[in-house]
Amino acid sequence: KKNKIVVMTVNRPEALNSLDPETMQELSEAFIDFRDDPSLWVAIITGAGDRAFSAGADLRKTIPLYGDTTRDPLWEPPPTIMRGLEVWKPFIAAINGMALGGGCELALACDLRIASENATFGQTEVRWGLAPGWGATQRLARAVPLAVAAELILTAKTMDAQEAYRVGLVNKVVPQSQLLPTAMEWAENICQLGPLGVRAAKEAMLKGLGMPLNDGLILEQSLFNTLRRTEDFAEGPRAFAEKRPAKFQGR
Repeated sequence: KKNKIVVMTVNRPEALNSLDPETMQELSEAFIDFRDDPSLWVAIITGAGDRAFSAGADLRKTIPLYGDTTRDPLWEPPPTIMRGLEVWKPFIAAINGMALGGGCELALACDLRIASENATFGQTEVRWGLAPGWGATQRLARAVPLAVAAELILTAKTMDAQEAYRVGLVNKVVPQSQLLPTAMEWAENICQLGPLGVRAAKEAMLKGLGMPLNDGLILEQSLFNTLRRTEDFAEGPRAFAEKRPAKFQGR
C-alpha cells in the first residue's frame, strides 16, 4: 500500500500462480480490505515472476473440492471480484504472463487490463472436462465480440497479447520491464481524479450493462445526484474556476 494505491500479487510462482483455496481466501480478504479502506483508491493485481499472471484454478487442490459432493454444505470459494463481491473502486490488471482459466477470469473482473508482451490468454476449462465458473461466459462475451469469446471458450485456444489488444481484451501491451511502472502510472493518474466520481461512474457502467437504456439512464442520474451532496463535487468546479489542481478528499 502506498499513496492511495495497493498492489496485490498472486505469489505462487512455483505453481504458475494458480489459485488454490488458501490463495482464494487471501484474495478475498485483500479485496475486502481494499473496499473498506478509505485511504486506498486504486488496486493493481499482478502475478509473481515473469511467466504467469495466473494459470487459473489449481487443478490438484481447488477443483477436487468442487467434486466432493459429500460436504454439507458443498464447498464454494470465498467472495471475490469474480463473483460475490462488489467493489466500485477501480482495479487494474497488470498481466505479466499467461492468464488462463480462472486467471483470465480474474483479469476480466478488473476494469483496466495492461499486458506484457509475453502474456497469453485463454479459457481452457473445457480441455479438462470443466466449464468456466468464475465469470468468463458472461464477462468475456461482453468484453469482445461474441464470436471471439465463443472461440476462446469452446475450443480452449489461447490468444497472444497483440491479438488480445486487437480484439479489445486489453487496453495496452508493453514490454515486461514496463508493465508495473505503466500500471502504476495509470493508477496514479486515476488518483488525481475525483474518487467518488470514478466509483459512481464504474457502478453506473457495470450495473447498466444488464439494464434497458432508460433504466440505465435513471441509475446514472441517481448516482450523479448522490455526488451533488459531497465535498468533492464542490471542490472540482471550484478548482477549475481558480485554475488550480483539485484537492479531492473522497467525501
